[in-house]
Amino acid sequence: MKIQDVPFRITEWGKLEPVEYKGERGTSFWRTFEEGHIRVRMVEYSPGFKSDHWCSRGHILLVLEGELVIQLRDGKEFRLSSGVSFQVGDDESNPHLAVTEKGAKVFIVD
Repeated sequence: MKIQDVPFRITEWGKLEPVEYKGERGTSFWRTFEEGHIRVRMVEYSPGFKSDHWCSRGHILLVLEGELVIQLRDGKEFRLSSGVSFQVGDDESNPHLAVTEKGAKVFIVD
């Protein structure tokens, strides 16, 4: 990730309108700031959410509330609770998806 062409900004997450995205199961609501080569999101996943696709985009993801399970296509699973993050680069060999039974709120930079 190269952060360039992004002037200093303050993001008031509560003032950004959430956009709904359906998963294979459940729903997520994204509040997004995007400029230059960076996208920053505050995402809330409903209980029972499961992503509808394998993602190969690089992310830094921090769980703020709840619990999120990251599944890799090779069958590995990682359970992330509040205060735990994961990092992955743009990589076709590490596709991942998110699942949560209880719901979760996360902060993502990509």
